Amino acid sequence: MLPSDDAASPYRTRMARKKTPIPPAPPVADLGAPGSTHPVAEGRLDAAPEHEAGRIRAVFSRLRDAEPAPKTELVYRDPFTLLVAVVLSAQATDVSVNKATGPLFAVADTPQAILALGEDRLRDFVKTIGLYNAKAKNVMALCALLVERHGGAVPRERAALETLPGVGRKTANVVLNTIWGDPVIAVDTHVFRVSNRLAIAPGATPLAVELGLERAIPAEFMRDAHHWMILHGRYTCLARKPLCPTCPVSDLCPWPEKRP
Repeated sequence: MLPSDDAASPYRTRMARKKTPIPPAPPVADLGAPGSTHPVAEGRLDAAPEHEAGRIRAVFSRLRDAEPAPKTELVYRDPFTLLVAVVLSAQATDVSVNKATGPLFAVADTPQAILALGEDRLRDFVKTIGLYNAKAKNVMALCALLVERHGGAVPRERAALETLPGVGRKTANVVLNTIWGDPVIAVDTHVFRVSNRLAIAPGATPLAVELGLERAIPAEFMRDAHHWMILHGRYTCLARKPLCPTCPVSDLCPWPEKRP
């Protein structure tokens, strides 16, 4: 799920209008200083000083204030349509996926219906999405497995989800969190970037970041944490030109390339 060009996003509009006073920030260790030993950056989450835990709590408290009820921007009806949408969203925007799945789900919104549709017709519905040939094959194959192994239902367990074609750990976590509220983190490009820049759980791989976030984020924020981080990365902490001057957590951010 890559950055959306949806300038009319409700989240962006709320952030632009937000006037809530920002409380003083806890002190932040300097990640850019030579020889710095930031406890989170070194992966020593358990050894983080009290002010570091306070900083992370403050980050999520402010993100919650900005968006009290975050949710995915993918349009779906049930566990199956969410699963298909997330599989299609790899290296594509949520906006482009929604444009394709709207017409698709109007005619086929169950595994059985998509199998009856056939791969050629499915491909016609999703051909505006990147990698549509491979994605159409994966969707057909996962529909077949859902019918064969699970009676057409989306399995509740991560291990079972990850056996489906086109479904990796991130996709499984999106479904588990969004549908069932499991306190798991789906690390996409936005979550990966935000976690590293804010030094919440820096890591070189999505799995390292995911596991670090699960240790570092206070329990009260875990259910919605990945939604907040996705929205923050999509509309504020942009990859190339982050909007640091209007960022609600700028004073809590130790990123050495932060814009004034």
